[in-house]
Amino acid sequence: MILKHYQLSNINNIKSNYYLFYGENEGLKTEAINIIKKSGFTKNVYRYDESEILNNYDNFLNEVTNKSFFEQNKLFIISRVSEKIYTLIDEIKNAEIDDVKIIINSGKLDKKSKLRQNFEKQKDLICIAFYEDDNKTLANLAYKFFQDKKISISREIINLLVERCRGDRNNLKNELYKIELFLKDKKNITQDQLLSLTNLAENYSFSELVDACLSKNINKTVRIINENNFSSEDCVSIVRTFLAKSKRLLILKKMNNENNNLEKNISDFKPPIFWKDKDIIRQQFKHWNLESIENLIFFINDIELILKKNNINSVNLLNDFILSQVKVSN
Repeated sequence: MILKHYQLSNINNIKSNYYLFYGENEGLKTEAINIIKKSGFTKNVYRYDESEILNNYDNFLNEVTNKSFFEQNKLFIISRVSEKIYTLIDEIKNAEIDDVKIIINSGKLDKKSKLRQNFEKQKDLICIAFYEDDNKTLANLAYKFFQDKKISISREIINLLVERCRGDRNNLKNELYKIELFLKDKKNITQDQLLSLTNLAENYSFSELVDACLSKNINKTVRIINENNFSSEDCVSIVRTFLAKSKRLLILKKMNNENNNLEKNISDFKPPIFWKDKDIIRQQFKHWNLESIENLIFFINDIELILKKNNINSVNLLNDFILSQVKVSN
């Protein structure tokens, strides 16, 4: 059965113990999970990755189905899932357990996903999509925060705050909490104060920068470069991140040449690829062929040596390298 996330506000009227949350809006998912917790499932909450369950299948089934006087109303949250998890849901449903709720937390699922289709079609299963927040939604959340605090705020500052949160309400909440502490004895905040106080724009990780470049996302790559002040030490770390991710992509290319099954190769890859990264890797895979990724790895090794010999000019050299790669077509 398909529901909208806001329908969980009537959680006590929803007759289901099984939920599929899919999509990339982790902040909104967290709010939804908290609603389910508050319906009587706050004490016994257990979190698993699917791989942990599949490796200890019988033990997990016993944990779910065994009733205990001391552990009533158990909530299980299962992340990084594949289509395999549905067999488990079937077995637990057949056991007819009343005091257990299971939330399957997945990333993006297309319409052809059997897991998504099964949850959408069956009345005793709940399927909820969690799409990214747009700027309007985040702006409304920020306006409400300042309104509740009776603090005057300009549209310019709201827009700046929303832009720095990159479509993630978790980031927005964290920044609003810092602003709340800052405004404890004040009634307004200037744009300069906001820039000093919030630091999300400065916290793009090296990994995000490399992923954006390898995905040929030029707008995001340029934005990350412009909003960071990398040091010469950072440059070497970024290049090594480039090398690690490029080698991973090279191995996947070679695996795919052998069996032509990208999804299986991503799932079987060691060390495991987190579900949040899988869609990014699919994008990167489309933009690089085997020869181009091999050439990139040679280039990265050369760049690292150049950066170490030109410490003073390393940031400019790194930026030139990144922009040359994001623009080149393979």
